[in-house]
Amino acid sequence: MVVRVVRLGSPRVEGEGTRIGTVRRPPRGVPKSAFASQNWYDVWFPNLAPSVETMKSGQAAATPAEWLAFLKKYRTEMATPENSRTLDLLAALSQHANFSVGCYCDDESHCHRSILRALLIEKGAKVEQAGKIISGSGPTRP
Repeated sequence: MVVRVVRLGSPRVEGEGTRIGTVRRPPRGVPKSAFASQNWYDVWFPNLAPSVETMKSGQAAATPAEWLAFLKKYRTEMATPENSRTLDLLAALSQHANFSVGCYCDDESHCHRSILRALLIEKGAKVEQAGKIISGSGPTRP
């Protein structure tokens, strides 16, 4: 069982499971009924997307300092109790089910999904990265 971090709209891999769109907006020009069949996502979950203001700062980040500022803002948003609990839930589910989370960006290294990957690993999720399974230590479990 594992979480995959994917580019939405890309072909699915065998056993990928439910694809969760962690984006602020649905894909433009695509009927809602075609989201899953066109490999966008099965479930839209904008709760894990950056706020509009933060998203715009990330898209505009042209220097390492600007990217770092985006990273800090997004991590702060994901540290709220609601978002932190959502990440805890996904980390726990990754121990028992395959699913994926994703965004539209071409370059994962300049996208919130790279940070989301790190956050999930920090929460103890089993995450696929470069064909390997990485298990975060996460919180101590009883």
